[in-house]
Amino acid sequence: MAASGTVGGVKWPSVRAIGLHGGMDNQELRTEADTILAELVGDPGGSARLREDQWQAVAALVRERRRALVVQRTGWGKSAVYFVATALLRRRGAGPTVIISPLLALMRNQVESAARAGIRARTINSANPEEWDTIHKEVEHGETDVLLVSPERLNSVDFREQVLPRLAATTGLLVVDEAHCISDWGHDFRPDYRRLRAMLAELAPGVPVLATTATANARVTADVAEQLGTGAGEALVLRGPLERESLRLGVVQLPDAAHRLAWLAEHLDELPGSGIVYALTVAAAEEATAFLRQRGFKVAPYTGRTENADRLQAETDLQENRVKALVATSALGMGFDKPDLGFVVHLGSPSSPIAYYQQVGRAGRGVEHADVLLLPGKEDEAIWRYFADTAFPPEALVRQTLAALADAGRPLSVPALEAAVDLRRTRLETMLKVLDVDGAVKRVKGGWAATGQPWTYDSERYAWVARQRASEQQAMRDYVSTSGCRMEFLRRQLDDEGAAPCGRCDNCAGPWADAAVSAEMLTGATRELDRPGVEVEPRRMWPTGMPALGVDLKGRIPAGEQCSTGRALGRLSDIGWGNRLRPLLAENAPDVQVPDDVLNAAVAVLADWARSPGGWAPGVADASARPVGVVAVPSLTRPQLVGSLARGIATVGRLPFLGSLAHTGPDGAHAARRSNSAQRLRALSGAFTVPEELAGALAAASGPVLLVDDYTDSGWTLAVAARLLRRAGADQVLPLVLASAG
Repeated sequence: MAASGTVGGVKWPSVRAIGLHGGMDNQELRTEADTILAELVGDPGGSARLREDQWQAVAALVRERRRALVVQRTGWGKSAVYFVATALLRRRGAGPTVIISPLLALMRNQVESAARAGIRARTINSANPEEWDTIHKEVEHGETDVLLVSPERLNSVDFREQVLPRLAATTGLLVVDEAHCISDWGHDFRPDYRRLRAMLAELAPGVPVLATTATANARVTADVAEQLGTGAGEALVLRGPLERESLRLGVVQLPDAAHRLAWLAEHLDELPGSGIVYALTVAAAEEATAFLRQRGFKVAPYTGRTENADRLQAETDLQENRVKALVATSALGMGFDKPDLGFVVHLGSPSSPIAYYQQVGRAGRGVEHADVLLLPGKEDEAIWRYFADTAFPPEALVRQTLAALADAGRPLSVPALEAAVDLRRTRLETMLKVLDVDGAVKRVKGGWAATGQPWTYDSERYAWVARQRASEQQAMRDYVSTSGCRMEFLRRQLDDEGAAPCGRCDNCAGPWADAAVSAEMLTGATRELDRPGVEVEPRRMWPTGMPALGVDLKGRIPAGEQCSTGRALGRLSDIGWGNRLRPLLAENAPDVQVPDDVLNAAVAVLADWARSPGGWAPGVADASARPVGVVAVPSLTRPQLVGSLARGIATVGRLPFLGSLAHTGPDGAHAARRSNSAQRLRALSGAFTVPEELAGALAAASGPVLLVDDYTDSGWTLAVAARLLRRAGADQVLPLVLASAG
């Protein structure tokens, strides 16, 4: 604890006993606050002082014990407010501060900065489960001043029932970071945040609450302030101008992904200091990282697939300028505290100008000038659509879910619910969290249960939110094409009063980023993006709950009925092959013969596959043997494409085309692709059969067969087809598809 060192080992007192209102001289408190700030920034005895707007927030929390919402630009110093307030309150006997934050990287930064002021901070999040028990004990014994908690912890039954009530009863200050996530009017709504309403209602009288965000327009601000004021009077709203005077915004329009990648490699060294390169997908981030490393740049990936230890190393390397850039997805988000970050480049447009401003706001906090560039792509909107399957489900599906839970008479897990409700897992989980907040269901040990409480489907609100998402996408298009000031445009999107031309962006001061790309660099980028081939992992387990759907499949798929790891030309989320395959596989695309370049790429993938360690099927006897034939998955929507691909591969590879599986049942009965695993497998069960001629060919052949299809999303078509082929005599089934969804 700060200089006094008086808090360690002290049990949490009742907040009601503290009595902070009376006898506190305002100037003495201000002086003490400034001293703590100096320690916090690593300059004890220095001249650091809270600005007046920061002091106003601290005074509201410490002197008045109010609930406050602070909407201020990134870099304004929101963390200084709650750490200074924490030290002041703890010195006066208050319980620990609880900070709810989704930003794991920022959590780590804040733990380190808090330590400089003697503030003992700990975190509970998905990255440190092995420490949770120890941290809980430290909190119970008063050995922690600040506890940072990820919002996902609020979804844990044990945490909500055992830990949260104690925190609510004893905390001295509650901080809600990234508070715009509370509001489903906002661009980044997270249902877990809505659970904070219960904690707010359970706080002891007089416990101050601080909510902070840098990205909230007027409607989100009003919604969050209303929720903060629940049962505690009107919340104080402190909103400042959101302009970042250090940022120079620009847009560089380039013809395709290869040009964008080449431009990045050509101009990265010209950008000031170190920074962040954002990509819309994991695949794009990995492609960009690989190419930049080939060109000698020190860069590190930071995506949802990056292991936690590698994330920590990447953060440290950027902090210490050992890398030129992190190549990141939204997994990094805003959660990175590096005041001297010199640039942010986006390879592709985010779907919301508010989300965009949130990400670029990491740059230029502690330097006079930082460059922000957007390189939009033709594929951006296709990627927006791909990730847009998050809207609240139609009322019929919600009612079906509630009925399934009520009829079960016991808790149901999400996999078990998938057998009853045709929603993909992520969307189903999000819906359940919203219903939990609304009181219609509750999370219990073993899954989810209906509460029986009445629930109303707010169709008007959900429709408005959907329209808001569409409006945000249009605004992002407008940002790219505007001839007006880009900073003013973004500030107006945030309802920032006083928004005016910045005089710095490419529209105010003229283009400052050269769009030129050398032929040599473009050739290298094109070659990188043209390299086909990604692995397709097979299904190993049947989905939960299939017997309840009349399908007698459960547990592990027998080894003798599985398919092997397969190959795809690319992922639909790639900026290389993904861009070329999306038009071919679009829902309304015409069925055509496989294009020559696509067929040639498939053949190249097969050749590379054969040369890979272990050959066609590592770990399998005689895995290096060539396939003995080609089998096609029958396609209802693209029979020409799949058929010509399978026959073309057979011809070029001098392999016999053994034939296709046959459809059974009505056309289209198994065509739905966006179903969850249980519903998808149910539709596929019994949908195919092995014709006699194909069965005979399989029985006569000895070796693996290639199974060809156009696309794999869930993996269940390949799993079902492989099971049939292996039961009919195929030694191994090697799937080859044009595209995978992952």
